[in-house]
Amino acid sequence: MARIVRIGIIGTGKRGLKLLNYILLTEGVEMVAVCDTDFTAAEKAAGICAESGRKIPAVYGGKKDSWKELLRKENPDAVIITTTWDSHAAIAIEAMKMGIYPGVDVPAALSVDDLWQMVGTSEETGVPFMMLENWSFRRDNLALLNMVRLGMFGKIVHCHCAHSHNCIDHWFFDSTTGEPQWQAEYLMKYNRAQYPTHAVGPVLSWMDINRGDIFTEIYTVTSAPSGIYEYFSKKFGEDHPNLKVKYRQGDIVTSILTTRMGKTLVINNDLQLPRPYSNRWLLQGTRGVYDEEKGSIYLADHSPAYQKWEPWQPYEEKFNHRWWQTEFPLTAVRGADFIMLDRFLDAVRTKGRVPLDIYDAAVMSAIVELSGISAEKKMPVPFPDFTNGKWKSSKPYFAL
Repeated sequence: MARIVRIGIIGTGKRGLKLLNYILLTEGVEMVAVCDTDFTAAEKAAGICAESGRKIPAVYGGKKDSWKELLRKENPDAVIITTTWDSHAAIAIEAMKMGIYPGVDVPAALSVDDLWQMVGTSEETGVPFMMLENWSFRRDNLALLNMVRLGMFGKIVHCHCAHSHNCIDHWFFDSTTGEPQWQAEYLMKYNRAQYPTHAVGPVLSWMDINRGDIFTEIYTVTSAPSGIYEYFSKKFGEDHPNLKVKYRQGDIVTSILTTRMGKTLVINNDLQLPRPYSNRWLLQGTRGVYDEEKGSIYLADHSPAYQKWEPWQPYEEKFNHRWWQTEFPLTAVRGADFIMLDRFLDAVRTKGRVPLDIYDAAVMSAIVELSGISAEKKMPVPFPDFTNGKWKSSKPYFAL
C-alpha cells in the first residue's frame, strides 16, 4: 500500500483554496493542517476539508508567523506555500531545514540573495524544493516539448514569451472601489517584470536551461505607467485618490536574455493595459517555428506547403504528453494544476526528485529583481549561475 502523504497548506486565499480543492480529489493524501494570517480564512479552509468528507485539519492563524507553529507541531511531509510573495522564501527555507518538502507558489522569492539562500539550504539539507509553476504542465507546452526533444525544430535558437493579462481591476485594485490590494504595493515601489514565471516556466525546458545551458545576462527596458492613470481617470473620475499616487511600474516591460550556448529569449511583462489574456509563446529553431498566439506551426521537414503556416492543434494531439493521457477526477479541474500537484505529491511520497527544482525556481524568480536592476541602470546585468557549474553535466529530466 502506498504511503499516505501528510500535507499542510500555508496561505488559504484564492490560490490556496484552489489547490486545496485539487488535493482533496487526490487519493493517498491527508491534509493535516491549514494556516493563514487571517484565522477566519484558515477556518474556511478547514471547513472545505470537512465538507469533502476528509478529516478536519488543525487550524493555525491570526499571526504573521503562525506558520512556524504549524511546521513545529504538525511536522508534515510537505507544505504548499501560497502566501504573499515576500514571505515565500522564509517559510520554504525553514521547511527544508526541518526535512519538509516545500511546494511554493510563484515567484519563489523576490531577491537574488533569498534565492541563493534557498539554493544553499536545499543543497545542504538534501530536501527538494518544488516550484508550483503550473503553466509548465499545460497540454500544449508539454506536446511542444516532446517535439523539441524529437529534434523536429532542429537546434533551438530563440524563444519569446509574455505574461499579457490585464490585472489592474482585480489583482492590483478592487474593481468597485479602486481600493489597493496587497499586490498594488509593488507597482508603487518597483519598475520591473513583476510576474515572469508563467511565461518563462515552459521555456526553461525547451531551451535546456540549467541542463546544458544557462542564462548569462539580462537587459530590460520599460514603458511609462500610462495605463494605470488612464484606468482610474476613465473609471472613477479625475478626483480619485489613486490618481495622486506615484506609480513606478511601467505598463510594458521587455527583457532580453542571452545564454551561454548562443540562444536568445525575449520576455514581456504586460499587466496593466486592456487586452485579452495571452502568453505569446514563440519557439524558433534551425528547422522550424511555433507560434502559440497564432495557433500555428511551420516545420521545414514536415509541413506540406513551403513556408506556409499549419494549424497547431493536430500536432498537439499527435504529440500529446503521457501526463495528459488520463482522465481527471472532475471536468472542473484545471489539468495543468492537477498534474503539477500529482507530480509533486508523488515525489514527496517516494522521497524522490521534483519536476521543477530549486534551480528552476531560482532562474524563473531571479528575473523579477534582475529586470528591475537592469531597467534602473539602463544596461545589461549578469545572470547568476545558481547551479554553480552543474549545468554543464546535468541532463534534461523534466517531463521525460
